[in-house]
Amino acid sequence: MDQEAAAGQDAEAPLMYRIERPVYDEAFIRTSLLKRKENSSTLRQRLADKIQCSSQRAKAVALGCLPILTWLPNYPVKQYLLSDVVSGLSTSVVQLPQGLAYAMLAAVPPIHGLYSSFYPVLLYTFFGTSRHISIGTFAVISLMIGGVVVREAPDSMFYIHPVNGSNVSNASTVLDVNVMARDARRVQVAVALTMLVGIIQMVLGLLRFGFVAIYLTEPLVRGFTTAAAVHVVISQLKYLLGVKTQRFSGPLSAIFSVKAVLSDITSTNVTTLLLGLASIVFLYGIKDINERFKKKLPIPIPGEIIIVIVSTGVSYGMSLSDGYMVDVVGKIQTGLLPPVAPDFSLLPDLVTDSFAVAIVGFSMGISLAKIFALKHGYSVDGNQELIAFGLCNFISSFFQTFAITCSMSRSLVQESTGGKTQIAGLLASLMVLLVVVAIGFVFQPLPQTALAAIIMVNLLGMFKQFRDIPVLWRTSKIELAIWLVAFVASVLLGLDYGLLVAIAFAIATVIYRTQSPQSSVLGHVPDTGLYCDVDEYEEAAEQEGIKIFHCNSSIYFANCDLYVNALKEKTGVNPACIQAARKSPCKLRDKTSSNHSSPLKICAKLEDEAVTHEVLAQNHEAVEEHKNGEAAVFLQRHGSVHSLVLDWTPVSFIDSVGAKAVKQVIKEYAAVDVRVVIAGCNRVLLRELDTLQFFSGNVSAETLFPTVHDAVLHCRHRGGETVA
Repeated sequence: MDQEAAAGQDAEAPLMYRIERPVYDEAFIRTSLLKRKENSSTLRQRLADKIQCSSQRAKAVALGCLPILTWLPNYPVKQYLLSDVVSGLSTSVVQLPQGLAYAMLAAVPPIHGLYSSFYPVLLYTFFGTSRHISIGTFAVISLMIGGVVVREAPDSMFYIHPVNGSNVSNASTVLDVNVMARDARRVQVAVALTMLVGIIQMVLGLLRFGFVAIYLTEPLVRGFTTAAAVHVVISQLKYLLGVKTQRFSGPLSAIFSVKAVLSDITSTNVTTLLLGLASIVFLYGIKDINERFKKKLPIPIPGEIIIVIVSTGVSYGMSLSDGYMVDVVGKIQTGLLPPVAPDFSLLPDLVTDSFAVAIVGFSMGISLAKIFALKHGYSVDGNQELIAFGLCNFISSFFQTFAITCSMSRSLVQESTGGKTQIAGLLASLMVLLVVVAIGFVFQPLPQTALAAIIMVNLLGMFKQFRDIPVLWRTSKIELAIWLVAFVASVLLGLDYGLLVAIAFAIATVIYRTQSPQSSVLGHVPDTGLYCDVDEYEEAAEQEGIKIFHCNSSIYFANCDLYVNALKEKTGVNPACIQAARKSPCKLRDKTSSNHSSPLKICAKLEDEAVTHEVLAQNHEAVEEHKNGEAAVFLQRHGSVHSLVLDWTPVSFIDSVGAKAVKQVIKEYAAVDVRVVIAGCNRVLLRELDTLQFFSGNVSAETLFPTVHDAVLHCRHRGGETVA
């Protein structure tokens, strides 16, 4: 029992931290404690190690380039195949209508949406590292492509007035020919853009630039995609209402589009509107049922494919196109096209847009891939994902596709229906191939308003992102500003310029944070080695004669002056004021000599308070003594500070401008007998300081300490205080 009680007491006793050692400074550490490893290998040896070929390295390269080889040889057929088949079929019934619908957003004929739902998915199966995302068309990317396509091939380029004397039928024939020419030109633009996007993504992947997605922070992406959802809904209003309006692109295109629809709203096709509204209500109801009963339903109810089949049957049976002037998909080419090289003459005008599409597409793909990888316990390679996306876009562009990424809605379907690997995506693409090769003509009577309804309902999840605003208001005002700037800029300026503005603003917030750091004076918590803000914690007490300055920022050209000013203001120790105070007795004698009867008031900012001394010429003898120099006026510093400790624990880097500013302020303090020491430097920062030749003049390695406590003990000893 006694042993158990003793064991229980030992278990409850806190772990003790006991250490006794001399105070370390950097000079002692370098000479006695640490010794750098010498790199004996030559440059030639290092290059040989990098480029040498071995069976293991060849295998690693092959597995890196073709990730399918890491899981396909060990594919458990009995456990995974049925789940992947069910998931693939479920995903295909969503991928098919979305391919047709998002082609409208990209301003190209519907068949190209089906091409984009087949070729890239097939390629990603071999080169991608995620096992659950669904590659193919996506609303935001399709809309960005559509904006570029309409800008480069607007309707005005293909409209030709009928010649004099031609009848209406001839004019109609001329217009039909020009629509075909317009669509052909738009496909060329979309294909060229897609090829350039693929090249950019592959190059970034080969250069190991997979980290670029970190610059698209979550608030930025969510604000941007919400704005994209607004653009998409506005672009679909004319299809929902059945009105004929021009498609706009560029800044303020959303406003122009709404204005055009409202100005022509009196020509709304009632049949089109009713069919579209009925489709929206049905799809919303199906999505609500799928969400409410997702645990009970073996697979989600395929609302999109039901709408496509039913609306196509109604349109064909009631001749909605001829009898009620309802716009339909129209001719869908059957079969696959032979590979054709893109029009390279278009590339110079598409470079900026290609970067925007490439970065946004990759960012959305990798973010969703990481979510599923974390959930299912595997990893994804950002650089390989970039290469995979690039290959999908580049190779597929020769087969008349437009740029792709992963779709959130399809990926959720693929994962929630039991998909285990990209075999599910492969089967979904084969179902799309079946439609393209054999039964594509069946969907020719499909009303465009039904596709508009599918697009709008699929964007409901993005509009729920408006809920971020109150959450960010409570948690981070800066992230809220990024969200709002991304949203407003993308709505007003368009998705391309809006994205650039949002990224620039996000980077500006980083600069703002480094130029507005939090600074404080630290105090020692008794009986510990801890130092905390004296303004925030009652237990923290300042050391007599020592000021410890803490600033949570690195020191570089943009904020070094702010750092120095904050140091002088927070500690209250200003070298200029101390110098002025030392010179004040001489000034006082001169002023007293010129005015015997006036009282003198001398103010000097010393530490945190203005010390005022009045010298009254009370009698003639005192004045005479002062004139003869027999009396002197001295200013005594209240609570004299002999040492400053700069806590550099949070400093991650310093540049030459920052180093010069710190050395200058150390020199200024040395001139007034205040010693400045530095504590808490990490070894990487020390290497930078050595490179910048920081340790010279007034600064030596003896003024650098590994911890704040080392620095404080040293300063106390130097100040004549007995240190236990």
